Amino acid sequence: MERRQFIGLALSAAAPLSARTLPTVGVQLYTLRNVLPKKANETLKALEEMGFKEAEVIGGQLDLTWPALQQTKLKPVSLHLDTLLFTKDKAQLPAKLEDAAKRGFEYVVCPYIAPQDRGGVEVMKRLGDTLNEAGTACEKIGLKLAYHNHAFEFEPAPGGGTLLDVLLKEADPNLVFLELDVMWVQVAGLSPAAVIAQYGRRTHLMHLKNVAAMEKRYNEMVPRENFREVGDGVIDMAATLRAAQKAGVKHYFVEQDHTPGEPLDSLKKSIGYLKKLDF
Repeated sequence: MERRQFIGLALSAAAPLSARTLPTVGVQLYTLRNVLPKKANETLKALEEMGFKEAEVIGGQLDLTWPALQQTKLKPVSLHLDTLLFTKDKAQLPAKLEDAAKRGFEYVVCPYIAPQDRGGVEVMKRLGDTLNEAGTACEKIGLKLAYHNHAFEFEPAPGGGTLLDVLLKEADPNLVFLELDVMWVQVAGLSPAAVIAQYGRRTHLMHLKNVAAMEKRYNEMVPRENFREVGDGVIDMAATLRAAQKAGVKHYFVEQDHTPGEPLDSLKKSIGYLKKLDF
C-alpha cells in the first residue's frame, strides 16, 4: 500500500461518523384537507416534487385522493379512520379494514377521542380493550393498528403516570402501537425526546410539526398562529429525531393543522428543513 493511500485510510477511520438525516419523509394529508377537494392531482404531484415519499391519508377523503395518489410515487402507508368505527360503529369496521388492506396500507390509526367521549382511567382502560379487539382484527389481515395522541392523554392519572400510560398498559403491545404527535407532547409540557425514549419501540409512527412557546395545557385549544413548520418552534427536532431513530420509529409524517398561508408552502418549508437537518 502506498504511503498516500495509507494516510488517506487512516484519516478516514479517524473521522467522526457523518450526521444522519431522515432517508424517507412522509406527509399527513390532513394538512391539505381544504385543498385536495379542489385540485388533488396537482397537489399530490407537488408533494412528490418536493421530495415526500410516503403519505398518510384521512379516511374521509380516501376515495377523493386515491385516484390522484395512484398517479404519483407517494406510497400510502397509513390510514386514519373515524374513531367511531372503533368505539360505537364497530359493525362497520371490518369492511373498512378489508378495504385498507386491499389498497396496500400498512397501518390504520385511531386518530382522536372527542372531548365528550373522554374521561379518566376507566375510560382509557375500556378504550384499551376496544383497541385490542381492533388490533386483533387488523393482525389477521396483515394490518397494524396505531393510536394517535393529542395533549389530553398526558394529563396525570391518579396513582402516577398519565392517561396514555393507562391506555398503553391496557392495550396489548403486540397489537396496538403508537403514532406519537410530537407537537401535542410539547403542548402538554413534556419533552418529545423523553416521551419517545419512554415508549421505545412501541412508537411506530410519528407526526412531525412544531409549536410556538405557550403554557402547557391538556386540550386542543391552541391558537391557529401557534402551529409552526417543523423547523420553526420550541421543539428540539434534532434531539427528537435522535430519540426516534434510537427507538426504531418506522415512518415519519409532516403535518401542520393550521398554516399561515398556503399549506403547500408550509410543507415545502418543513421538508426543506428536514432534508438539511443533521442529527
